[in-house]
Amino acid sequence: MAQTDAATAASSRQLKLSTILAFACTSLPLSALTIAMAVYLPRHFATEIGISLAAVGSAFALVRLIDIPLDPLLGVAMDRTRTRFGRYRLWTVIGAPVLMLAIFMLFIQPSGGVTGLIIWLLVLYLGTSILHLSHAAWAATLAPKYNDRSRVFAIMTAVGVLGSVLVLGMPFLVSGLGMDEAQGVPAMGWFVLLLTPVAVWIVVALTPEKIAPDVPGQKFQIKEYWRLIARPSMGRIVLADLCLSLGPGWMSALYLFFFTDSRGFTTSQASALLGVYILAGFAGAPLLGRLAMRISKHRAVMVATTGYALTLVALPFLPKGDMLVGAVQMFMAGFLAAGFQLLTRAMTADVADEIRLEQGKERSGLLYAITTLTSKISGALAIFLTFQVLERVGYNAATGATNDEVAVRGLEYAFLLGPIFFVTVGGLCFLGYGLGEQEHGRIRRELDERDALYDEAPVIETLAGEPSIPTPLVEPRKT
Repeated sequence: MAQTDAATAASSRQLKLSTILAFACTSLPLSALTIAMAVYLPRHFATEIGISLAAVGSAFALVRLIDIPLDPLLGVAMDRTRTRFGRYRLWTVIGAPVLMLAIFMLFIQPSGGVTGLIIWLLVLYLGTSILHLSHAAWAATLAPKYNDRSRVFAIMTAVGVLGSVLVLGMPFLVSGLGMDEAQGVPAMGWFVLLLTPVAVWIVVALTPEKIAPDVPGQKFQIKEYWRLIARPSMGRIVLADLCLSLGPGWMSALYLFFFTDSRGFTTSQASALLGVYILAGFAGAPLLGRLAMRISKHRAVMVATTGYALTLVALPFLPKGDMLVGAVQMFMAGFLAAGFQLLTRAMTADVADEIRLEQGKERSGLLYAITTLTSKISGALAIFLTFQVLERVGYNAATGATNDEVAVRGLEYAFLLGPIFFVTVGGLCFLGYGLGEQEHGRIRRELDERDALYDEAPVIETLAGEPSIPTPLVEPRKT
């Protein structure tokens, strides 16, 4: 009884900022890697390694397609994992060495041409899938309250911004040391490689984990995949997440080409502006999280997407090569983009509660696997489609190549129209969305009442020796 009272009291308290900051450390290497992968690595293989644009784009697309079935399988496996060490904590530890090996073979010692690129991209995506899924699902159980989730995912995003900004500094560090520009990508690789085990250790050592009780008699069936996506709330999130990943992903794939050949910036200047875009997330993530606490998450998404689209519309009309004007515009875009995934991920946690109330089983890992799939699909489509378009308009990405006005104009259209369209559609997905704070509050009350009927196993401790929330691990009492 004392353990039950302690668990109830723990779940009612707001999470400490120090706990959230420690937990958010996984976002550091993952966000840094996301930027390096989206902006620098494809271009590096096309310009420095000597693989054609079409081949690079096709390799990324092929790997994403092969990788699609992996996330749901990982999500199911994570949801079924029950150990005294934890559920998602265990998978976080498993994912780190897989990711580190792939980073070394892609960023630091690339070999094998297109075949090697495909093989090690598969390993890389396996590692990132494990860490992304375990981190997001763990966050959903760490913060059970509607508004607390906005706070947790906002801080995770803000901490991830730091990792992105740091990796963007690698080209400047390389240049300052008098090294060749081509060494920038290997430097990024070493940075993420060394950061990963440190970040994972902090998360595992300092963050508690609660394993929610399952209602016996419910079994997972393959058709549940479709049932989850077909739910009105989850279906909207999936479509919105696809669009809100594809828009910025499309922009990232063409970013350096657009800002150097169309807007007249050097590669270093374009990297600095990208740093401003990413750094704006420090302000954007927490403030959009607070906005979500006031007007609800889905309305905050609609505000952010509308502003983002309007910001991109203005880009072609700005003076070329003007760092100050470019910095203001990129800050505005980055500020608003910071709210996209943090809000949809926080909303996914609410849907996980809705499903657990109905099915009696934890489905957070599977739900986040579905949303992660949208990011993977959008990432593959962005690189594949945009690189194909560049070749069709005659754009030459080789170092030192000169492109005519027609090719540059095609680049401009490709860079702007895709992100504006997809981000706008992503915001429109939440017109009439029903799972707001009031409905989620009802769901949580019913879940807490049901969970209180379960016995609890001994407390799972963090490596730092602090007790976590007690974890029910046995069958419910007969009442």
